[in-house]
Amino acid sequence: MRLAVMPLKSGPVVLQPLRAAHRQALAPLVADADLWRWWPRNMTGVPWEQTFDWQLREHRARRWIVFTVFHDTLGAVGQTCFIDPRPARATIEIGGTWYTRTVWGTDVNAAAKLALLRHACACGAQRIELKTDALNTRSRAAIERLDANFEGVFRRHLQRPDGSWRDTAWYSILADEVPAIVAGLEARLARARPAG
Repeated sequence: MRLAVMPLKSGPVVLQPLRAAHRQALAPLVADADLWRWWPRNMTGVPWEQTFDWQLREHRARRWIVFTVFHDTLGAVGQTCFIDPRPARATIEIGGTWYTRTVWGTDVNAAAKLALLRHACACGAQRIELKTDALNTRSRAAIERLDANFEGVFRRHLQRPDGSWRDTAWYSILADEVPAIVAGLEARLARARPAG
């Protein structure tokens, strides 16, 4: 697996590899504290600045491939990432995904996942992982709509910012499952409610 870092386009969204200039476009979006209820990091105020700096370092080191998600008419609407690429095992995680609530229930997430899945497989990925807080029913439902395979719950996997422990629901998609998932996403996008 050789993961190329490049802009990805799907439907109404473009996933742009993270740049310092994206800080200003994303900053107004992260002020909504409700976005971070299930997030394993504090993301508002100064912690957002620190997180963005951390993202830049991880992105430059290629431990995370961070994308800012831009919508054709709405501008920046959130982020999504490739996490922890393991080339020797042809494995990558899709995660670190968040969107401003104005695009919840629209075609944005489906379009972004379609771009990421296509790109991961084109670069040789054989296993794609997706994870979320086991209590985050909205995120779990979105992952399950992809037809990702539920592999179980890792108990006390991470600590939340308030010190409580997060159990993490773990899912995967294998390369030979991707064509059917891509077809499903394309069908969803054809009938989806557009953002904006």
